[in-house]
Amino acid sequence: MTGSTVNSASLQLTSEEIDSYDENGYLILRDRIPEDLVRRLADASKRWIADSRRAGESSPTGGDYHFADRPSGRVPFRVDYLHAKNEPVSLELLGCPEVLAVAESLAGPNFVPTYESLVFKEKGDGAAIPWHQDAVHPRSHRIFNVDVYLDASRAGEGALRVIPGSQKQKADVCVLAEEFGWNPPEAVTVEMRPGDVLVHDVMLVHGSEAVLGNRLRRTLYYEFRPAEQILGEGPWDREWVDARLRLLPVALDRFQAANPEREGFAWNIDDDLLPGNRGSEETELRVVHKVHTPGAYCSAGDVAPTLGDRPDESEGSPRA
Repeated sequence: MTGSTVNSASLQLTSEEIDSYDENGYLILRDRIPEDLVRRLADASKRWIADSRRAGESSPTGGDYHFADRPSGRVPFRVDYLHAKNEPVSLELLGCPEVLAVAESLAGPNFVPTYESLVFKEKGDGAAIPWHQDAVHPRSHRIFNVDVYLDASRAGEGALRVIPGSQKQKADVCVLAEEFGWNPPEAVTVEMRPGDVLVHDVMLVHGSEAVLGNRLRRTLYYEFRPAEQILGEGPWDREWVDARLRLLPVALDRFQAANPEREGFAWNIDDDLLPGNRGSEETELRVVHKVHTPGAYCSAGDVAPTLGDRPDESEGSPRA
């Protein structure tokens, strides 16, 4: 890597922020992502979305592009494996100190980037995302998503709804929906602006109401887990962890190349987890998930699958 590095201490979460995250299951970080990077991510997302439309025209499944049936027809809503989609800015975001300092704060130095997807609702596609938990696990370690908002998400326009504290155990989301609909007494509406980051526990109960005439809304989801959690509980093995960790040197290099005037993130991974030699970039950038950690949903048919929310692949995570 070129350029100087820093431990990004000023970007680490404070003890108060970590305590709030642990108690509530989510944390809002305002204006976390630099404006220029948000703009370039938004530009890249336009091309990813256009590619998803073309994929839908040529394939019944779309491969890495996912679709849902709406009253208006079949629409795209998620793009997986962003780093393999010919837009280097996705790797720049992964290597960004503003993102990796969060990962290290919550997962420790041996954090593993496990998923990366764009989830979007195009103009007029205001379908609801029912209450759900992304992935249910033993809670021996923190597993979380860093959600980077590219567009405003507002109350009354289908903004994310969360139930603070619900991450502490598996929830019966069917009973929740039947008893309270969209108005459980504890529910909170999370309003976000472009460049804001929402960090949320994968067991936090969340969803979003249907809305008519919504604007375009795009969110990038990067999930992180400690290597210790994966190696102890699965669902992946050491070879898979090593392959995913090889993304980080590439991402750190990409960030430094795009931002030569900035100090990069100092990666403090344990020596025994340092990934082996890199293969071809094509292989490095698309390390597939053959299994997933199951989530909690009322019905697989209730939710259009999104990042991690894949009834056909055994893990879920509807992104609102």
